Amino acid sequence: MGRSLVWVKPEGAELADVELGGGALAATGSAVGGGDVPYRLEYELATGERYVTARLLVRTWGTGPEGAWERSLELVNRPEGEWTVSARADGHVALRPPGGEAARFAGALDCDLGLCPLTNTMPVLRSGLLDGGGPAEHLMAWVSVPDLAVLPSRQTYAFVRRDGDRSVVRYESEGWEQEIVFDRDGFVLDYPSIGRRV
Repeated sequence: MGRSLVWVKPEGAELADVELGGGALAATGSAVGGGDVPYRLEYELATGERYVTARLLVRTWGTGPEGAWERSLELVNRPEGEWTVSARADGHVALRPPGGEAARFAGALDCDLGLCPLTNTMPVLRSGLLDGGGPAEHLMAWVSVPDLAVLPSRQTYAFVRRDGDRSVVRYESEGWEQEIVFDRDGFVLDYPSIGRRV
């Protein structure tokens, strides 16, 4: 099943072209963001079976007071659960360095691209949370945007209720809690303060 999805965000927007089927997901996406460091972003995401992340490739770039800058990141999750991180930064911008220590999120099944509603789909589908269940706890390789630093993030998802063909799932992480609305296929319709599908 192929879908094109668009989310409007408080300081930007995102378009993702997604293929979903057979317990796997593949997507390409692009986004723009405002704030202190305006940026453009492109990503490629592929999962293996059970929606377990296999590879995430991300690129961000923009122009600031010191000129043009660009960041790139590749995360690879090998079948045995070992992650590799490759990162690059060009130009000068007031952001922390991209990349991170893979050992800090060893054993994680998912990546979580910051401000990207799509990456919430994988843990929710794998845990069967559209129709009930939870809480399900996950360790994520969380990618901060636009700097592309990678940090471990412990997250919990739990089914709350069904509203027709929509499912509401509670998301919790360190100091953050939201009720996210998903469509019947497991794609985010509304993630308060992150993005709303249009």
